[in-house]
Amino acid sequence: MSEVKNFPAKDFYKIDLNNSTLLDVREPSEAIVRPVNGAVQVPFFELSKKVDSIPKDKPVYVFCSTGDRSEQVAEILADRDYDVHNVEGGLDAVPKVHFVDAKGLKCPGPIVQVDEAVKSVSVGEEVQVEATEKAFRSDVEVWCQRTGNELKLLSEKDGVIYATVVKRDAPVPEKREFEHGKTFVVFSGDLDKAIASFIMANGAAAMGRPVTMFFTFWGVSLLRRPEKVRVKKSFIGKMFSIMLPRGSKKLGLSRMNFGGIGAKMIRAVMKQNGVSSLEELIENARQKGVKFVACQMSMELMGITAEELIDGVELGGVATMLGSTEKSDLTYFI
Repeated sequence: MSEVKNFPAKDFYKIDLNNSTLLDVREPSEAIVRPVNGAVQVPFFELSKKVDSIPKDKPVYVFCSTGDRSEQVAEILADRDYDVHNVEGGLDAVPKVHFVDAKGLKCPGPIVQVDEAVKSVSVGEEVQVEATEKAFRSDVEVWCQRTGNELKLLSEKDGVIYATVVKRDAPVPEKREFEHGKTFVVFSGDLDKAIASFIMANGAAAMGRPVTMFFTFWGVSLLRRPEKVRVKKSFIGKMFSIMLPRGSKKLGLSRMNFGGIGAKMIRAVMKQNGVSSLEELIENARQKGVKFVACQMSMELMGITAEELIDGVELGGVATMLGSTEKSDLTYFI
């Protein structure tokens, strides 16, 4: 004979359905009103006929609407030596959870879905999200910080990012509460514009300011490793890899490039005048704690993978970028 273990209703959605049995002893009419995915349904008054169909090789979590019927069923199963848990208070005590399936969506899709879901629920209710875009991990964290909602859980398993957002009525931080940060949105893949971006970023970092550089579209090329990295790509991705410059040393000038001669000339002039090279500026920025964020949506459009990027680069999306700009008193789009 086993003992019945009480299980808190607030942790209902944490039950591991792969390694346990979720037993629903409600009547079919109740289950239709509030279905629970993954549960084995054995109505209370049919237990004597179907008790042998309940697996005994893993823990059983029993629930009903209020916890009364499930408690009785749990005692019966305990007498049969089941490892049984009774969900206290039943489903009425379980916080309502709303699910958002954002798997496969690209920025800004996942964060837009989260925003719409959170707006549709009441304060204190949870929204559970599953997404596959790596940038979502950063985006949802920043989004919660800037909107005043609670990020209760954030994890990743087998390429899927799981987030639980609790709607709060906390005041949203004022947009004018600057932290004297500087944000550089690097859109261009031109050498001269990249040099200007990193000169300003290094200057701001030297003044003790928090600096974020968000690289999007052609700007992502600045962050590619110079050496070839063997990764699996689609045909279009391979074409982009061939056409796009691999790293900062392959960038051309926005004007008077002359097939790369102009870029070599400007690098020579910079060296003669004691100006740090772009590669030195990038390394200096990294050492000063400048935050490098690559737009994952742009990467996927152009067939660039995370393995091809230099060390220290984070992946992010539009929410990550906007979260940085809201804490900055200066934002450049280059």
